[in-house]
Amino acid sequence: MADSSSSIVEAFVRHAEGTPEKPCLLFEGEEWSYEELRERAATFASALRSWGLNTGERVALFLGNSPDFLAAYLGTHVAGGVVVPVNTAYRRGELRHIFDDAGVQLCLTDGERRPELERVREDLPELQAVIETGEELDTFLNSAETGATELPDGEDLAVIAYTSGTTGRSKGAMLLHRNLVANIEAICEAWRWTADDHLLLTLPLFHTHGLTVGAHGTFFSGASAELHRSFDAARVYDALLGGTFTMFFGVPTMYTRLLREAKTREESPDPLRLYVAGSAALSPQAFDEFEKLFGERILERYGMTETGMNLTNPYDGERRSGTVGGPFPGQEARVVDIESREVLPAGEVGEIEVRGPHVFEGYWNRPDATKEVLGEDGWFRTEDLGSVSEDGYFTISGRTKELIISGGYNVYPREVEEVLEGHPGVAEVAVVGLPDEEYGEKVTAAVVRDDPELTEEEVKDFCQDDLAGFKKPREVFFVEELPRNALGKVQKHLVQESLVESKGEA
Repeated sequence: MADSSSSIVEAFVRHAEGTPEKPCLLFEGEEWSYEELRERAATFASALRSWGLNTGERVALFLGNSPDFLAAYLGTHVAGGVVVPVNTAYRRGELRHIFDDAGVQLCLTDGERRPELERVREDLPELQAVIETGEELDTFLNSAETGATELPDGEDLAVIAYTSGTTGRSKGAMLLHRNLVANIEAICEAWRWTADDHLLLTLPLFHTHGLTVGAHGTFFSGASAELHRSFDAARVYDALLGGTFTMFFGVPTMYTRLLREAKTREESPDPLRLYVAGSAALSPQAFDEFEKLFGERILERYGMTETGMNLTNPYDGERRSGTVGGPFPGQEARVVDIESREVLPAGEVGEIEVRGPHVFEGYWNRPDATKEVLGEDGWFRTEDLGSVSEDGYFTISGRTKELIISGGYNVYPREVEEVLEGHPGVAEVAVVGLPDEEYGEKVTAAVVRDDPELTEEEVKDFCQDDLAGFKKPREVFFVEELPRNALGKVQKHLVQESLVESKGEA
């Protein structure tokens, strides 16, 4: 799909000028045309400038799905600012780090999340303003003075998206406007996304899948989307029965719940043009069952915060269960030996590397971390293990580090362990991911107790203030000791094996 835009907002503005009355978003019964959303975004941009935002300064979006999220996202870019999307489940420790690290000057939030942000406000001297949707936002927008604004250049920084590190310290992935355009252009070409499409969008907008795929694709192609505040299986199933949608994107957990919902219904939706799954592996069982009940083979893809989308099963051709297909148009991917970095032959497992105009610029204020993952030849080290078949289908088989993917969200065990180690009744702890039918993996803690009276609920409750809900252990096992190697390092694979055995014997 050819487009001369240097930014997503430029493509959006072009569609708003060409088809101003066309519906862009439907949200809770309220329709937003392209022109209406453009006006809201332009007003937000003017208000930011009137407030004093300078080019390159950071604006955090810490709020749930809504048209105001997208208007603020576009408006920040029109004002020359950089967007920092923040996971709505994050608590004070995570918020403190992200806001401080990015040097956020202004944050748009909502009534549900503001109290959590206010708990760390005094620790964030650079955060000059917090604006809540509703009356505060209306007042802020009314302060806007009409002035000249310029669309961003492709080389300008657009987004700092935070992704957890193995030590628990989040790193901000810097995405330029041209990175975002290159990625969505490739996606639209590969998935045949056009202005005629109508997307059912229930993914969170703070997440790469929801924002840089769902929203960007809608804006870039001039299509329309129905935006939901969150995923609800019954509501989504009802919407699909309406027969107006052409696309739905989800994580495996969503598809598992849709399958469960389908089994309680007598009526089935007509097949859509495209169902896409990503953010974690979809089980072959769910893949086959979905095709039987919904009449469509899900297209699985593979992406990450630093790059957007990297690999996709074909739109035309075999959508092979258990694989994530091949590179998007204009991109490259390969599998290399972890030690030698030499390219491996088909079928051998190694680390997946990707290259192309979609790959991020680097980590915010972390040249050391950037150097570790970006080689001089432009290949990005994904730290994911996988292999590629003779005919070019990639399979993700694991991770070079200890990432847990639960419900489509990344959880690094060390971050959870550091919190649990702060409990006076915990002597040692190892956090691993165990297989889970609904979430793919569930966060599980093996705890050596100092206090023999310590209970599972007390361990879980201890995480309440410092970890998002999806990071908290779903199960806690108490063990006498943790398995270690000769160097004293905890052997996580043995922890996993012993916990799986314990569950089997229970």
